[in-house]
Amino acid sequence: MWWVIGIGAFLLLVVVYDLFQRRHAILRNFPIIGHLRYILETVGPELRQYIVTNNDEERPFSRDQRRWVYASSKKENNYFGFGTDDDLELSANHLILKHASFPARPPAHDDPLHLIPCAKILGGHRGRKKAFRPVSAFMVSAMSYGSLSATAVEAINRGCAAARCLHNTGEGGIASHHRHGGGLVYQLGTGYFGARADDGTFSMNRFIETVGSANVRVIEVKLSQGAKPGKGGVLPAAKVTAEIARIRGIPVGKDCLSPAHHAAFSDVSGLLDFVEELADRTGLPVGIKSAVGELALFEELAKEMETSGRGVDYIHVDGGEGGTGAAPLAFSDHVALPFKIGFTRAWRTFAE
Repeated sequence: MWWVIGIGAFLLLVVVYDLFQRRHAILRNFPIIGHLRYILETVGPELRQYIVTNNDEERPFSRDQRRWVYASSKKENNYFGFGTDDDLELSANHLILKHASFPARPPAHDDPLHLIPCAKILGGHRGRKKAFRPVSAFMVSAMSYGSLSATAVEAINRGCAAARCLHNTGEGGIASHHRHGGGLVYQLGTGYFGARADDGTFSMNRFIETVGSANVRVIEVKLSQGAKPGKGGVLPAAKVTAEIARIRGIPVGKDCLSPAHHAAFSDVSGLLDFVEELADRTGLPVGIKSAVGELALFEELAKEMETSGRGVDYIHVDGGEGGTGAAPLAFSDHVALPFKIGFTRAWRTFAE
């Protein structure tokens, strides 16, 4: 009977604690039972993942997609038998690839990569000295070193070298882990990491030094992204190591704050001046990245490019679905148009 007394005494102490603590109203109103609520909340994601949701319901990556990635990375069987379990007719967002019965150029047996070359010569229309046609129409989108680990960045860059596609650095500068053969899209955000003066403004000398130290093929000026347009990013002090501080040009062990706007320009005309200067100094194609909200940016950009002779080499449209570790929930859920709508409106603006 001693163990029954012990359990009773323990539960009594829990009741007394729950009634007198003032941090959790649930525990004060429902002593002992309230703890079950927090236990279920803790294991809730696992219950939903393995019991509640179907193989294709989870976001941003479904269980089927994760299974394919895991199997592929381990060189295991990544085939799915017995057809799809997606609802092809009722899903409005289901992607369909319309195949051709007689393709124009079947993959050659001696070409294991089956490359799909880009239709556009980047920088060709504007006569950039280092204009080129990307070997692959696909590329790896932006994610900074510091947000991703060294191992992840190196793996991505090696994969891009093998696939002969481009690797976007993200706005965190260029690390040694980006230098494993993959061609780079060097992204310049509002923090100008890798091209930053001591006061946080843009430094052309540092920019030229960074570009010359790596396999940079394209420059991308980032105006905004879907996850946090109009709000600068944050890298917490705990992540600002000596290596990251050296790459970005920031103090060690302090929060790294990206401003909400560029210091090098404040309007479309200034943006185009900045783009032309970067292109002239490097010979590289220069594009911009932006989420789509109001169309004023794209309307003014189209007008300036038509009348002034200045222009960008490409426009990277980001959707409101974009993700980052630095986005408030209100921004992630409600700011910027989703990609399909944003891309269509931006394209129509230039087409008209």
